Amino acid sequence: MITVDPERTAAEPEEPGRPRPRHRWIKPVVVFLLIAVPAGYLYISAMQSRGGSASKKEQAAASGLQAEWPSRLQRRIYQVWIPPGSADVAHYETNSWKASSLYLQFTTTGDGFRKFLDRVGSGTGQLEEGEVTVDGDQAAEVGWNFGAGHRWTGTVLEQDKPKPSLQITANLDDPKYPRVFVVSTTTP
Repeated sequence: MITVDPERTAAEPEEPGRPRPRHRWIKPVVVFLLIAVPAGYLYISAMQSRGGSASKKEQAAASGLQAEWPSRLQRRIYQVWIPPGSADVAHYETNSWKASSLYLQFTTTGDGFRKFLDRVGSGTGQLEEGEVTVDGDQAAEVGWNFGAGHRWTGTVLEQDKPKPSLQITANLDDPKYPRVFVVSTTTP
């Protein structure tokens, strides 16, 4: 049994047979790590956030239209439907605090175009011959060219918030296989 001598002071050397605590450094290292590791993560996160919006915008601009179908979630958010069997499907999404837009293009059949219009809440009766509803700035965003010499038709479907508004333009040079261009924009 070990007994403690109350008259012995801390300044006195320890007995030769008694071990000295060797791990006094562990406590300061643990405290340092508990402070430094979260601080490091916060710093890295802040630096990524700071440069993130600019780099994401550059990546999006560089990639332009993606030659693939938008995800189901994107189609649901922007309330667009793509007829089965459509070809040359491509999309591009922009997001900001003011508005988010999905740019969509595809080639379908005449029947597929009619079904598309019905599914989005429009119809062939609302199309205006010669009308290009996608404005020049939007077209430039993704490289669309709505020049003269083509048979254009279009309509705009305005909906109450939070539903998106749709600008629909179609190239009917070959009415059996119209090329459809859509900009679906939602605002908070």
